This record gives sequence, C-alpha cells and structure tokens, in this order.
Amino acid sequence: MEKSSAEQLPGLYRAILDGVARLERVGERREAARIRVDATRAYSTAWDESNRRRLEHLLRRIDRTLVVHRHAAGRTVFREAKAS
Repeated sequence: MEKSSAEQLPGLYRAILDGVARLERVGERREAARIRVDATRAYSTAWDESNRRRLEHLLRRIDRTLVVHRHAAGRTVFREAKAS
C-alpha cells in the first residue's frame, strides 16, 4: 500500500534539508536559501498532493543545481559510451 501525501511529506522535507546542506557546502548558498524558503512554505501549509509534488520538484531542482555545479567546476558529469 502506498503512503498518503501526508505520510510522505516529512521524509521529503528532510531530504530537501539534506540537499540544501549539500548546496551550501558547494557554495550554492543563494539557491539553497531559495529552495529552503519554498520547502518551508510547502511543508507548513496543507499536507496534500499539491505540496507533495512541490517538494518532489524541489528535490529535482537540488539535483539539477548540483549537476550544473559539478559541470561548471570542470568535473565530468556525463560519460560518453566508448566506441567498440
């Protein structure tokens, strides 16, 4: 049985806070602050499907920001398949 939106929100919010900490560690403080504000707003209102989707969107935004940061830092983000 799948968890309800209300049951999923605390875990999603915790994951976002962990992601915000990662963003801060790599120097993405402005984006971290924006995401924290958005997450707090979603978490402190109705625990419904709409806010669950909002928190999931914020998690994806964290992931995208970290990928862009790694790419900008010159690290390999995507590996190309080697030709056989």
